[in-house]
Amino acid sequence: MAFTLIICIAALLLDRLWGEPRRWHPLVGLGYVITRLERHFNGTGKGRARDGGLAVVLLVLPFVVLGAVVSFLPVVFSAPLAAILLWLCIGWRSLTEHGMAVYRPLVEGNLTEARTRVGMMVSRDTRELDATDVATATSESLLENGADAIFASLFWFIVAGLPGLLLHRVVNTLDAMWGYRTARFNRFGRVAAVLDDVLNWIPARLVALGYALTGHTGLALRCWRTQAPAWDSPNAGPVMAAGAGALALQLGGGAPYHDGWRERPVLGTGAPASAEAIPEVLKLIGRNLVLWMAVLAVLAMLVESTPAGIF
Repeated sequence: MAFTLIICIAALLLDRLWGEPRRWHPLVGLGYVITRLERHFNGTGKGRARDGGLAVVLLVLPFVVLGAVVSFLPVVFSAPLAAILLWLCIGWRSLTEHGMAVYRPLVEGNLTEARTRVGMMVSRDTRELDATDVATATSESLLENGADAIFASLFWFIVAGLPGLLLHRVVNTLDAMWGYRTARFNRFGRVAAVLDDVLNWIPARLVALGYALTGHTGLALRCWRTQAPAWDSPNAGPVMAAGAGALALQLGGGAPYHDGWRERPVLGTGAPASAEAIPEVLKLIGRNLVLWMAVLAVLAMLVESTPAGIF
């Protein structure tokens, strides 16, 4: 457990120092492979769920095996490799950069630039968004993607090592590329979407609890309990409801998407999002990370002090 804590802290430090690699990022290569494989199994756009399931297995299995192989290497090799792989799978600094790239033009009154920047983060139609809409979309994206891009990767590394980490990262990437309810992906991407929901179920609720404990606790828990069930995503609902409640912020509500207007439930309570909500969301994510590492440190100390044979 202490070894795991050291690897997690090292990966987070690498991420804060250097962020994502600007060139030759492995996830870019993975995206290329995913695209080629989808064209092979779903070239007509009528691929069935079992075709998508087979494609998922073919993509996931080599990475799980790779993770297992690295785990069995001598610690002098496995430790730095584990830290590097975890660093490549999380996106704390990248999330911060994307959020602040919206925040800066928004506080300067450059709504056109803010719309363009938030359009890189969300799937909705940003052309007619006002300042509140931009801040809302950004805050929602940061809360949800923080759970996927940071905490879920940490969770699966902590509980299942490198095989678990790589399994989650590949499946999450597959869901991001195939998990759409369109004619082309509704059936083909179903296995990837369901598997991603399963893998993120526990991490999402731990993230929601962490947001509650590091913000307005009672309000966050109440919003999670009463508002999350109405959200269409089983994992995004708890994360965003608890996050909005933790910040005493109102998110959700109707929003324009490229396929039309969608009425969505309100999340959180309090003042509508403004530009200043964006750095507050990022601070909440940071406090949650500190909490996670503190809990992991306590668990490591408990394991180290437990007499052999107890577990």
